[in-house]
Amino acid sequence: MQPTQAILIDERDHVATAFVPLAAGSSLRIQAGDACHDVVLREAIAPGHKFAVVDIASGAQVMKYAASIGRASQAIRAGDHVHLHNLESLRGRGDKS
Repeated sequence: MQPTQAILIDERDHVATAFVPLAAGSSLRIQAGDACHDVVLREAIAPGHKFAVVDIASGAQVMKYAASIGRASQAIRAGDHVHLHNLESLRGRGDKS
């Protein structure tokens, strides 16, 4: 049995979190509740880092834990690494909502 490579917390989430190093080109099936996503990673993902399981439009809220963790600062494709280069945090900011 293959160890769990990544986790999708809630079926409404847009991102999953890697448990192990994942190579670019890896094919994963990620499930939570009724949601099931087949994703091919477009870049390497380090343990603890997020990757998109669906396409996310620029400016859209990014969901993890069934809650917004920020806004996409550019279009993000399924399989892309999601981090500071394409995700703008909105927490603790009074100037953005």
